[in-house]
Amino acid sequence: QLQLVESGGGLVQPGGSLRLSCAASGFTLDYYAIGWFRQAPGKEREGDSCISSSGGSTNYADSVKGRFTISRDNAKNTVYLQMNSLKPEDTAVYYCAAGVPHPLLLFRLCVSTEYDYWGQGTQVTVSS
Repeated sequence: QLQLVESGGGLVQPGGSLRLSCAASGFTLDYYAIGWFRQAPGKEREGDSCISSSGGSTNYADSVKGRFTISRDNAKNTVYLQMNSLKPEDTAVYYCAAGVPHPLLLFRLCVSTEYDYWGQGTQVTVSS
């Protein structure tokens, strides 16, 4: 019913780039905050790139700041994660998630518990 489907993952060499897409169906993306989260082997899931429903606010984890860019195209009901200068430490399963806005959300924009709907994930492997 309400689905988020990630695509664009794969194997890339260090220094390379990937663009992940998260396509929404069953709901209108522009009403939700969207977060990109990742889970690396042996680690808990963390938020790395998140965007408010309006697109006016973004949050990036320090580890990806300056390398990753989150954007949304409401006309396509899709959100993107452009990943540049990829490092082996970026290897993880990447998930997109949608969260219902509330007045304090901007203080917690990349907190996983703020998100209600999750995609199935797409594997990103950065290796030479």
